[in-house]
Amino acid sequence: MYVGALTLDLLLGDVRSLKEKRSVVRPIVAELHRKFAVSVAETGEQDVYRRTEIGVAVAASTAAHCKELLDRCERLVAARPEVELLSARHRIFNDEE
Repeated sequence: MYVGALTLDLLLGDVRSLKEKRSVVRPIVAELHRKFAVSVAETGEQDVYRRTEIGVAVAASTAAHCKELLDRCERLVAARPEVELLSARHRIFNDEE
């Protein structure tokens, strides 16, 4: 079994309040969960208006499948026009670690 983790650091567009931030972040989190059946949450920068960190986790039987799912999640977020992807960090763990 392999577990993959993806951390996305995002810069949000024209956001002036935490309420506006939620209206941008929630649909992204929901779409990742719905499309790819991954665990996803806002994991950082929660008190900053224009920045956020989104964490994605997936379990799969092969490392290749984990990597493919994480890559697809990253591409989906990078394609969103309302956010700018500043960085993406991938990590894959196996049951021996």
